Amino acid sequence: MMKRVVQGTSLRVIAALLLALAWAAGAAAQQMPQPLTFWSDYVVKPGREADFMDLVNKVGAPVRDKLLAEGVVLAWGMEVPVNRGAFGPGTHTIWYSVADWAGIDKVQMAMAAQFQKIAADEAKAADEARKKNRVPDKSTAERIGDIFDVSKTRDWITRDLVFVISSAPLPAGFMPYTRYSFTQVKPAKGADYRAAWEKYNKPVYDKLVKDGTIAAYGLGVEEVKTTNDFTHFTWVAASSLASWDKIRAAFMADRGARSAEERAAISQTFANLTEGTASRGLVARSIIFREASMK
Repeated sequence: MMKRVVQGTSLRVIAALLLALAWAAGAAAQQMPQPLTFWSDYVVKPGREADFMDLVNKVGAPVRDKLLAEGVVLAWGMEVPVNRGAFGPGTHTIWYSVADWAGIDKVQMAMAAQFQKIAADEAKAADEARKKNRVPDKSTAERIGDIFDVSKTRDWITRDLVFVISSAPLPAGFMPYTRYSFTQVKPAKGADYRAAWEKYNKPVYDKLVKDGTIAAYGLGVEEVKTTNDFTHFTWVAASSLASWDKIRAAFMADRGARSAEERAAISQTFANLTEGTASRGLVARSIIFREASMK
């Protein structure tokens, strides 16, 4: 997400980002804990998209699926940008969400073990091929260099300060579109920005979750600071791009119902708290999305 989301300012969130905890029963919308999301942005070489997907399915997906089943990973997915090039050359983002740093540690350790196992198996297969005077297949390490530009890979770790999801069950084959809005809040104004965001924006998003227009939303920050391009980002996950017509209409209706003085005050509040020219946006389309409650 991030590099794509933050690749030049990119950071996502989904997503980040994104429906990181099991869908809760009960109220139509529910505030959840503050999950961490680990994003890895890749620059896949032209024409190698299918090979990249094969690599993901061979190496990373089995690890994340196993940890998802064990409750370590809360959700994971892969996204591609709809507005390509918005934040640099990133083409694909893989993300996973966990409850805490211990979860990240378990994923990192499991991925390292997976690479070691694959390397050992491939070395054994290569020895057998040579004994039979055959040219060994390329190793996974060699394929990685052929498929994507390793030098441009970038990782991000974010935390959702606000995380709200729908209580409705996910439809079969749910593949969300996620819109990320990156904001640079002025120094020492983070708490004020969050308070204003929760006062003026959160109620609108809560209604949109309740009526089923959006599946989830959040307000996030980088847990490990790596860029000055943004300080906060809002992410919103929905089933289709058409949802943003309804989201826009909902915000227009909310602001339109207020007095001219109140609308001006809201605009001035956010103008005083943020660097307006630093705002950026990204829309991402999921091509893999898995979370704990999905079967």
